[in-house]
Amino acid sequence: MSPLLVEAVPAAAAQIAVPVQNPAPPPGKGEEFGKASPVALVVILSLALVTILLIRGMSKRIRRLPASFDTPQEKGEKEKAGGEPANGDTA
Repeated sequence: MSPLLVEAVPAAAAQIAVPVQNPAPPPGKGEEFGKASPVALVVILSLALVTILLIRGMSKRIRRLPASFDTPQEKGEKEKAGGEPANGDTA
């Protein structure tokens, strides 16, 4: 028998049952210890709001950027060399 061939195992024999237990809360803590609270919702919503505000602010800054960062001297040299006009006009 080849070492690559593996004998088929019935599906019922391959399953392992693991009992689920609810651990007791630590001493001095209530039944709700370790569970999600409304504070988590406030934190998540505030993070989402801050992310939206950051995206809006950066989009505004990107729109205000110039088309090119070339100095006026470099723009004139490009026009003399036969390149595209510096102001973006095609006519």
